[in-house]
Parts: sequence; C-alpha cells; structure tokens
Amino acid sequence: MSVIGIDLGGTKCAGAIFINNGKMIHKKIVPLQKRKGMEVGLLIQDHLRNLLNFANNENVGIESIGISVPGISYSKTGKVWAPNIPGWDEYPLLHEIQSNIKSIKIKIDSDRTCYILGEAWQGAAKGCKDAIFISVGTGIGAGILVNGEILRGSNDITGAIGWWGLDKPYQSEYKECGCFEYHASGEGLVKVANEFLSHDPSYNGILRGKTSDAINTRDIFNAYNQKDPLAVKIMKEAVEYWGMTVANLVSLFNPEKIIFGGGVFGPAVNFLDEIMKEAKKWAQPISINHVKLVGSMCGSDAGLIGAGYLALRNL
Repeated sequence: MSVIGIDLGGTKCAGAIFINNGKMIHKKIVPLQKRKGMEVGLLIQDHLRNLLNFANNENVGIESIGISVPGISYSKTGKVWAPNIPGWDEYPLLHEIQSNIKSIKIKIDSDRTCYILGEAWQGAAKGCKDAIFISVGTGIGAGILVNGEILRGSNDITGAIGWWGLDKPYQSEYKECGCFEYHASGEGLVKVANEFLSHDPSYNGILRGKTSDAINTRDIFNAYNQKDPLAVKIMKEAVEYWGMTVANLVSLFNPEKIIFGGGVFGPAVNFLDEIMKEAKKWAQPISINHVKLVGSMCGSDAGLIGAGYLALRNL
C-alpha cells in the first residue's frame, strides 16, 4: 500500500511517495514562480503525473493521493481558498484533479490539518489523542486533534487562530490577517520591528541600519542573540502573544501536547520555556500542568508527511 502526498505552499509545491511503513522513498519540490489560478492547478497535475510515472517505473502501486493547501479546503464541494495564491478564492481543485486522475482516491485538506496529521503519524504527536500544532510562519494557524480526530468545524475553518483577538482596542490593520497574526507571525515580527523603529528615533542599534524592506525575522533573531534592546523588546512581546495563545488553547481543549512549527519555530523553539512561563499566568491552572510544549519533529516536511497520512487515512 503506497500513497502520494502533495504539500502546496505560497512559493513551492512539494510531492513525495510513501510506502506502507511510512517511509518516504521519493521527494521532489517544484517552485510556483508566481503562477496563479489555473496555472497552479496545472502545476499540481504535472507534479502528480511525474510522481505517478516514477512510482510506475519502480513498480510501486499508488492507491491514494493526499493534498495539503495553504488555506481552506471545503470538504462538501472540493473547492479551496488560498489567500497567497491569486485566483484561488473558490478554486475547484478536487474536480480538476479527479478529471485527469480517475482511478486513484484523492483527499484535500488544509495545511494546518496536515501539520498535525504529520506529527501524529511520524512526529511529536505520535501516540497522542489530543494535541495541537501551532504553525507560525508567514501567517499563523492551528491543527487540532481531539480524541484522535481532526476538529473541522461546520465549514472546515477551525484553527484560524491568527484571527484571535489578544489585544485592544481593535485596529484597522487587523482586518486583513487578524490581531494575533499581525503581532506574532513571521510577517508580524517584521511589522512590529518597523513600528518600533518609527516610534523610537533615539534607538541606534543593529536593526536601525536596515531599511524597512530589508528587515526579516532572521535579522531580528540575530539581533536578539546579540542582546540588541529593540530585538529583545520585539521578542518579549511575541512571547506574551504566544503564551496567551497557549493558555487559551490549553484552557479550551486540555491537550496532551502543543507542538510549535513553521518557519519561525525554527529559531523560536528556544523560547518554549518562556512561552510556558507566560502561559501559566493565564491558563486553567490544572490543565496547564498537564501539557507539554515541544518543537516539531517533522520540521519543514510536516505538511508533506501529513498529506501522505491524509491519503492513507482516506483508504
């Protein structure tokens, strides 16, 4: 029993073949190169054909395909919404693929769902019935496993925690991405850095030499490691937001583990102890002592592995 996993991101599409013991025997990544709309759909179909050809040459029978998309997958219609891909507001991805690949089962789900599935299959959530994956990259989302099942919601939008309101008053800037994501995603850390720079003309540290377009999260972490006061201030605020989020998730779901992943975690796994310390201020006091905060074991392959497991579960 072998399956294919496809992990679509904002800039690339990764695909892999998994054999029945979960081993990844072949992996290939192709860039999106600013494709949009139907162009991305065609790229996925080409990628799948190449993977199927490889499997056929290796005498590997593919029985199912799982696809992770960076947004919302509507299970009732097979359509998807992906804010980072122009033209994917109600894109009929499932219909397009099924029209060209008729003999293999296909399942599509959100990236946050696939992240927690990947960790449950081969990573930090293995053996857990109740666990949450918090992805902190360009944006923020959460994959939520409750009693061994993915929590989906009435319209498949559960886990959009980037929209959590963790501060007041409301700011118009939150409209496009949400309060939490605005302050504590990868893009959010850069926004906060630029705001602090504009409001503190007396600061003359490491980040002052960067133009607003040049600052990235790597710069912020490097400056923090050199004890730059602005970077310390930025990360202190981020830890507060991440800690409040952990507290809210723990109080609501009582998970065994909360797993941090995405591009920011990464380097931000070094803040897990501080995040837990902050979370304990806010959380239900018994539940918070039953949860473990850990970094992703699947790393950048979490969505890809999860897509493989999605395909396996669909058999």
